[in-house]
Amino acid sequence: MDVTTDSGVPWLIAGLGNPGPEYAGNRHNVGFMVADLLAERMGGRFKRHGKAQAQVVEGRVGPPGPGSRRVVLAKPMSYMNLSGGPVTALRDFYKVPADRVVAVHDELDIDFGVLRLKLGGGDNGHNGLKSMTKAMGPDYHRVRCGIGRPPGRMQVADFVLKDFSSVERKELDWFVDRAADAVECLVSEGLERAQSAYNS
Repeated sequence: MDVTTDSGVPWLIAGLGNPGPEYAGNRHNVGFMVADLLAERMGGRFKRHGKAQAQVVEGRVGPPGPGSRRVVLAKPMSYMNLSGGPVTALRDFYKVPADRVVAVHDELDIDFGVLRLKLGGGDNGHNGLKSMTKAMGPDYHRVRCGIGRPPGRMQVADFVLKDFSSVERKELDWFVDRAADAVECLVSEGLERAQSAYNS
């Protein structure tokens, strides 16, 4: 399928994270942060979906007119390691092919503030991706938001469930804004264009 044409089939953009206020500022929740910003740009509010354990916003991204794309923004309301169930339920409900599914997630092996976009691949130990791949196979897009590695001997699980540091928070709004731009570019103009503009 040519993802740069609007066939009327929506894109499903899943920001990955953990539900609940205690997790809101965690590194693991950067996908939720990007989804929230995209919803704000679309002028929509997240509402619970009737057929999936997720909150969704339906709308369009991209320039007005024929260049805009129909999207379903989603935040799975399961915990991160169960993301595959809600995302697959939404994919089936909206009849979205795999190449129009996008996971927006934190990535340990990329420095904080760096983005990488790709189609398919492994889960790199990320429990949200592991769950999605188990449920639907690996052939979906990923917008990987770098959070860096834990310092010293800190365990990965502790690191991802901590809030961004005070130094990182100074750059966080810019980073989330850039990641949202990258998602919009991917949906509107295709992977190669988005990679050349945003892979840093």
